[in-house]
Formats: sequence, C-alpha cells, structure tokens
Amino acid sequence: MPNKEQQTQNNNGVYPPLNFPAFELRVAKRNGRNEIFDPVRKRYVALTPEEWVRQHVIAYLHCCKHYPLELMKVEGTINIGGLSRRCDVVVYSTALEPILLVECKQPMVELSQKTFDQAARYNLVLNVPYLFITNGLTHCCYSIDKNKQEIIYHPDLPERTALGLNSVSLADYESPESGK
Repeated sequence: MPNKEQQTQNNNGVYPPLNFPAFELRVAKRNGRNEIFDPVRKRYVALTPEEWVRQHVIAYLHCCKHYPLELMKVEGTINIGGLSRRCDVVVYSTALEPILLVECKQPMVELSQKTFDQAARYNLVLNVPYLFITNGLTHCCYSIDKNKQEIIYHPDLPERTALGLNSVSLADYESPESGK
C-alpha cells in the first residue's frame, strides 16, 4: 500500500511546475481527494490549482524572504460594500498592521487589469503598502506611495527588513491567524 502522505515538488505532474524555487510541499490523498498542507492554517486543505500557487507563495515568503508564518493570514475575510471577500494571503507587521496583500490566481489564468483591480479593491479596506499578484508563472509586485499618489513596480518582493519584520519575537504578539 502506498504511503498516504508524500513530500513532493511537482505533485506527480497534476499541476505544472511554477516560477518559484523548488519547495518540498506536503501533498496527501485523503478521503479520495488530493490535499496540501497549509503551514499557516496548520491543516490540510483541498489541492486546487489556486491553492497550489498559494502554497508556493507561502513557501517563498517564508523560506526565501524569511517572513514569519505567524505574521501571515490565509483566506482572511474582509467586507467590501457589504460583500464578504477573502484575501489569499495578508502579511502583518509585528504591530499586527497589514503590510502586504497577495492575490493568487491559478496558473492558467492570465494576470490582467481585472486581477490588479481586484487587489486594489481589497486594498481599499486593508491599506497595505505592498501588493503581490501572481498566477505562479508571472509575478507582479507593487508598492503604493500615498504621498506621491503613485504605484511603483518592483521586480521582487521586499526583504523582511524593508517591511519592518527584522526583529520578530513570537512572545510580543498574537498571531493574526488566531483571530485575536
């Protein structure tokens, strides 16, 4: 009998390789469906094309940019004009202020003005200084300069020190994921 949980980089070809470094993501076949472990929510979730991208983004933020998992919230709910919407990933400062909004699309969805507009609408509520939009193949990172009323393109996400995440002590805050 095959092992129910396996470490994988490419999910055995179910989803395409993405434009991220190779990560060991935990994928399992459970109750007849593919699931992937989310280290932020600390549980397995349904493995969809968008979730495949989201988990690569989380791994990139944590493993390459050294953003603490404890300062991330996945699929957090916000209210826009009376409608409930879910943000893919929001990174918080140590003061628990949102500082980065990530909008993920599945690999076969082209990033467009519509995608950017969606993130911009979410940012009307969150008011973050950085937006990161990706379908796993193409990535767009922007900062918002409110004083100059400009949107500035960046070739990559800022390092954690640029976001003020350089001295994180887990004892100093409650995780945004805890809902406290």
